[in-house]
Amino acid sequence: MIDVDLQLTVTDGARRFDLAARFATDVPFAALYGPSGAGKTLTLQAIAGLLRPSSGHVRIDGRTLYDAARGIDVPAPARRVGYLFQDYALFPHLSVRENVAFGLTAWHRRRLPARDAERVQALLDGFGLAALADSRPAKLSGGQRQRVALARALACEPQLLLLDEPFAALNPMLRSELRYELAQVRRQWGIPVLMITHDIDDVLALADVAFVYDQGQVVREIDLHSAESRDLALREAGRVPATEATPLQRRLRDLLMRQPVGA
Repeated sequence: MIDVDLQLTVTDGARRFDLAARFATDVPFAALYGPSGAGKTLTLQAIAGLLRPSSGHVRIDGRTLYDAARGIDVPAPARRVGYLFQDYALFPHLSVRENVAFGLTAWHRRRLPARDAERVQALLDGFGLAALADSRPAKLSGGQRQRVALARALACEPQLLLLDEPFAALNPMLRSELRYELAQVRRQWGIPVLMITHDIDDVLALADVAFVYDQGQVVREIDLHSAESRDLALREAGRVPATEATPLQRRLRDLLMRQPVGA
């Protein structure tokens, strides 16, 4: 179960953005969907411990990672949360193997214990990266860099995998193939995934449930299997162009674009 209730404010000069995001789900793959600047990435950063909210809580499968009222704030490295950044954030001076192993090393212990080294090798083999183990990120394709970043996120045996626009940096021709691969990875590792995207096709291809964001709030919850919708806030959701597909996909597109009642 992912249970999130976050409030935080970020400022940049005269600009101010207020996030008040609340949702809970126990599905294998959930999407935070909405336009850029709606607060999706801030939510992921707060869940991962990279931002400190002003109030609220974050609970994953009964573990409390943050609770303002109880004074709980688990440090990011101890949260057991894997994070795939939008630009993958690979270290250019490290090899593929070193990038995958990075979260398992420490400044005083660069040599991996045998168990961790075996895990890194298993990830390299599983993601088809063994032949590239000594290569640098600059020599890799976009799809290969994504696989390295995914392997690195899984190396620490996370309890939750966070994906920040995982296909935004990819050639459109690769996206369908890598959506399939990502779905396979989730099933293989059995880890719940929380993905943020502003691409409706990512939602339709991968998610079990979508939480629609608008101006710092979650305004709607949509079940991608039954096409049932529940309004969560009285705000207008971002609109996206629709393309015709199956009747279920047409219904889902309509729900993702629909203006909340009372807006």
